[in-house]
Amino acid sequence: MKKTILIAPLNWGLGHVTRCIPIISALLENNFNPIIASDGQALLLLKKEFPDLLALELPSYQIEYPKNGKNLKWKLFKNSLKTVRAVRQEKKIIAEWIPEYNINGIISDNRLGIYSYKVPSVYITHQLKVMSGNTTWITSKIHQQFIKKYTECWIPDFESEPNLSGKLGHLAKTSLKIKYIGSLSRLNKKDIQIKYDLMIVLSGLEPQRGLFEAKLKKEVLKYEGKTVFIKGVIEENQIKKQEGNVTYYNFMTSKELEKTFNSSELILCRAGYTTIMDLAQLQKKAFFVPTPGQFEQEYLAKYLLQENLIPFATQDNFKIELLLEIDNYKGLPRKASQLNWGKLFQVFE
Repeated sequence: MKKTILIAPLNWGLGHVTRCIPIISALLENNFNPIIASDGQALLLLKKEFPDLLALELPSYQIEYPKNGKNLKWKLFKNSLKTVRAVRQEKKIIAEWIPEYNINGIISDNRLGIYSYKVPSVYITHQLKVMSGNTTWITSKIHQQFIKKYTECWIPDFESEPNLSGKLGHLAKTSLKIKYIGSLSRLNKKDIQIKYDLMIVLSGLEPQRGLFEAKLKKEVLKYEGKTVFIKGVIEENQIKKQEGNVTYYNFMTSKELEKTFNSSELILCRAGYTTIMDLAQLQKKAFFVPTPGQFEQEYLAKYLLQENLIPFATQDNFKIELLLEIDNYKGLPRKASQLNWGKLFQVFE
């Protein structure tokens, strides 16, 4: 009998869901029966990637970004009651789903209520330390208390240097049951002909995604090279539009993204951790524009700049001419990730 594993990524941008795609594929290859669960665009993307799998809907955390990035922490605090309510709902739902769907194990990517003491439960995160400015110590302690409820915590990074997450995914001392599983990417490096001089990839929540899109549509008019512009809006149908030397897409599937990344010379994108893992896997040089007010992305962008790997600019200060700085940086090192999925999945035995 195949064991049934529920895998549930957080719907916050597309990073959590896209890094779960290789895990779902590995579960299928190792004779497990995955059930996918999330909400919003994350669930819609999973349905597109795995149309034959059972897909279940979870309550939304109702995460919202302010127009002014400096107000993000206050906005998240105001929404915290909605998040707490969603986490409580998740716990009740999981208690019902385990017997209903004969679930033998759980994998949660940053969904705090998706666990059970009745079956092995795994938590995925690269944020043992949760950056929030002067309250980082509080948010980190709260997050670590949630992690303790799980059988194991998988960190998609390398334990030793060089690593990709810096102090986000590495603590000097901890009693948490941690496993560093190496970098996770749904994409593979392929030697194919370069088609685009620049690939722009947007992601994240509104209104910041839309504000950045509007700015880049103006900036890209000053760029002479051939550009592909992926808006990062998951919809029922893919929309392609050509405007001058820019080809616009609302979204791409994993196979399409893999081909487009490999056939692009330079990448302009957010400093999301999943994007960083993709860039390391594909060996692509990039320029980062962190989401305003998102401390994690701001930290990662500064960390990789200090390592002389990737340049960045704030959203307010970004100009297309800054892409010339990319040549002065080394790009991310590719560190082979030899993950033994069979051994990793032994937690469900």
